[in-house]
Amino acid sequence: MFGFGPEMIYGIPGLIIALTVHEYAHARAAVYCGDFTPRLQGRLTLNPIAHIDPWGLIALFLFKFGWARPVMINPRNFRNMRRDDILVSLAGPASNIVAAFVAGIVLALLYKFGYMEQWLTQVLLMVMIYNVNFAVFNMLPIPPLDGSRILMNILPYELARQYAQIERYSMVILVVFLLLANTRMLGNFLSLFTIPIMNLIRFVMALLIQI
Repeated sequence: MFGFGPEMIYGIPGLIIALTVHEYAHARAAVYCGDFTPRLQGRLTLNPIAHIDPWGLIALFLFKFGWARPVMINPRNFRNMRRDDILVSLAGPASNIVAAFVAGIVLALLYKFGYMEQWLTQVLLMVMIYNVNFAVFNMLPIPPLDGSRILMNILPYELARQYAQIERYSMVILVVFLLLANTRMLGNFLSLFTIPIMNLIRFVMALLIQI
């Protein structure tokens, strides 16, 4: 659980950026695929106010598990329903990975040119960490996460129909994750994916510094 110290202060920008980038990417991808619902809802913006769910942000601080306001889409407007639903679902996690790499590149360049303000370094590190964590977590194939939408569109019709029944238990699943968020079980599992991604970012940073 977060304390009310420097980590929380430095973490706020990382949390807000991760949530905002994620939902904006969903909205942008949906519009690109032919569904203008996000534009009508005012979600085609990088203004955090349009995307942040206050309760989800509070939960993220307290339990290390949270959520933003989901972007509402209408798959019937997509040009290719199954393909575009996968693209829109992937857009959120993919954008978080890109944001993490951008933060890492900026941090490496600042280090290379000798500008290493502690507060900025900590903020950029938290931007990297939260974006990677948010991307990996959302790729879990569990409703209502993005990974579940991707899996549902990949499965054969009959299996997808049965899998869709799990969505009715989304709130129960949410509570379970809130309980597991501060345990090593969930953290250890996610680290199987977050650590390699962070190592790749560090590798790119090291290359930039050495150039």
